[in-house]
Amino acid sequence: MKKLMVAVVTALALGVSVQAGEIKYHEWPTAPIPQEVTTIPVTMDVGYWVRIKDQGSLKINLSQDSIHAYSGCTSMTVETNSSLTFSVTISKVAKDGNTVVPGDYSASVSPANLDAPGGTLSVCAKLQNADLSKVPGGSKGVHVANVTVKVVPRFF
Repeated sequence: MKKLMVAVVTALALGVSVQAGEIKYHEWPTAPIPQEVTTIPVTMDVGYWVRIKDQGSLKINLSQDSIHAYSGCTSMTVETNSSLTFSVTISKVAKDGNTVVPGDYSASVSPANLDAPGGTLSVCAKLQNADLSKVPGGSKGVHVANVTVKVVPRFF
């Protein structure tokens, strides 16, 4: 009796599941009209993105603070879809194998943490103990360093 009951339940379950995704030919319309057979869910993984607006116009111009000290900043507008942590590094520019203006370079970014949808960061550079003997006096727009901005997603 139990075996018969299991067989009947199994047959009913198989019959119902097979019909679920099939077109019932006896109910097909006489005209060739598309019939809905199934719906397939579409999913995706959303990645992290960050955009620095007007990157090409970003520039830090160092102004003299004292005889051998210079500093300057620029504002950077950021758009993002996540929480980010920013950091910066600075590298001296060399010409013919020699540093254009030798000295102690440093850079900073504030604020270092930014949440979606973004905001404005201040990126600054400093030059201490500048050796000005390598560049003629009165030179304008001398390229002395590059600041590299780095970003990493911040998880809570």
